[in-house]
Amino acid sequence: MPETERLLSTSVLVIGTGGAGLRAAIELAERGVQVLAVGKRRKHDAHTTLAAGGINAALGTMDPEDSWQQHAADTLRESYFLADPAIVETVARGAARGIEDLERWGMPFAREADGRISQRFFGAHTYRRTCYAGDYTGLEIQRTLLRRARELEVPIVDTIYITRLLASDGRIFGAYGFDVVDGTPVIIHADAVILAAGGHNRIWRNTSSRRDENTGDSFRLAALVGGRIRDAELVQFHPSGILEPADAAGTLVSEAARGEGGILRNALGERYMERYDPERMELSTRDRVALASYTEIAEGRGTENGGVLLDVSHLPREVIFDKLPRVYRTLIDLQMLDITEQPIEIAPTAHYSMGGVWVNAADHGTGVDGLYAIGEASSGLHGANRLGGNSLIELLVYGRITGGEAASYAANLTHVTRDPDAVADARAELQLLLASRGTETPRKLQRALRDLMTAHAGVVRSERGLRSGLDELAELEARAADLGVHPDIAGFDDLAHAYDLYGSLLAARATLECALERRETRGCHNRSDFPEQDDALHGSFVWTPEGGAVFEPVAEAPESFRDLARAHLDISVTGKLVE
Repeated sequence: MPETERLLSTSVLVIGTGGAGLRAAIELAERGVQVLAVGKRRKHDAHTTLAAGGINAALGTMDPEDSWQQHAADTLRESYFLADPAIVETVARGAARGIEDLERWGMPFAREADGRISQRFFGAHTYRRTCYAGDYTGLEIQRTLLRRARELEVPIVDTIYITRLLASDGRIFGAYGFDVVDGTPVIIHADAVILAAGGHNRIWRNTSSRRDENTGDSFRLAALVGGRIRDAELVQFHPSGILEPADAAGTLVSEAARGEGGILRNALGERYMERYDPERMELSTRDRVALASYTEIAEGRGTENGGVLLDVSHLPREVIFDKLPRVYRTLIDLQMLDITEQPIEIAPTAHYSMGGVWVNAADHGTGVDGLYAIGEASSGLHGANRLGGNSLIELLVYGRITGGEAASYAANLTHVTRDPDAVADARAELQLLLASRGTETPRKLQRALRDLMTAHAGVVRSERGLRSGLDELAELEARAADLGVHPDIAGFDDLAHAYDLYGSLLAARATLECALERRETRGCHNRSDFPEQDDALHGSFVWTPEGGAVFEPVAEAPESFRDLARAHLDISVTGKLVE
């Protein structure tokens, strides 16, 4: 490892180069504030690019009666009333501005013949409010934001892994990390830091996150400087992730496959959704379909590989090629499976972290001076079930707001105190890892952790299982103290894997401890030993390494959309796609 450290300095540091981080960086650059964006993945390959379905805003281009209040009501209702109403209102009110920003920067939205932006139904939305660009919406958003960032000459370094945030007396003054290519240690001095490094769903075996992303980095970075983690137990499981090949397990089969008429069957050939939601069948919501599939597998009616079958082979070939081109190509590429002729073997897969770093509604500040969190790294919008299409608009809305707030914070600082001990601690941690001759390998422990979380904190949980998970986690934490890290001529990926493991271990503990305390079934959180919803748990569990999980009630929603949220929801699937 190089002996010298690289020193960088900026007014605001953005950690993460996906959609959330880029939008914040753009806002800062447009305001003339010095900004640096860093990330551990190539910026063109951020997790944002995988989002297929669309982005929500009550534009009223298709349904003029839609409003931000109805969007907020739908979001609150689908959260099982656990979302922070102020965050919900901010996103719903600011959504149209988010779409306008993308339009102005050249986003190629699908449009009607008269030029209006097309909007379609998505699951539990009352009206058509989901804008899209084919089934590549996230990819086009990432391209649009990168293009705008280039125009503004935003500096982006996508080979820096941040291992620690640097703080002095509760105030952020930068970050420490290393270059994943050549191992050079990096100190970054910054007046403020915006954390946009994603969630933690990679800690399950079947997950829609790819290797090395969403490994809980944000949880650890924030928690180690005094940040708190909210709703860690609330993780959305997507109903349809493939099972093979092993290194691609969890890769999503778009829900458009069910929206276009796909049928779910168990290994006995039964169309099992008749037992769980006979009215909506395959077009039920994510949490219900995922639970139904899990139940079929758990009760012995799954396939030999532990899955169920999604069949679109009865659809005309031209429909599949026109409506499901990405699904068709993915299955050909990964399995040489022709979905026009054969069913797809799938199982529920960890898809989205609805919890994350605790933030306030006004600016997404974390309670640590100078530290903000946005995107999937944050929490508060989704509660116990995310409304499809809301994640992309959240990053546009709060990327803009938080970028502006961080700019003001940095401009109004009168002095900055840098603590040499904080830098020394971060440096020593990294050097100790590199000097270690331990016998444990990061990848092996990561796999063991993913197996643990799948077995004990999957779609259905119980006290017995969660306590067993905590016991096994303690063993893995002890083994992680004997890590051996071995960089080679190809780079320092092994060191990155070790820090991925550190983030994952902390995120797993937060998840298990919060899941244990939430003794009820609500939305994505299913407790076999507490099958009913408990009104006393109308709120969030907020976790810290020192204090564990502490319950905090959620605020009451304002009248502007509270009654709308409690109104009867039309569950008809006529003309609607699933979420």
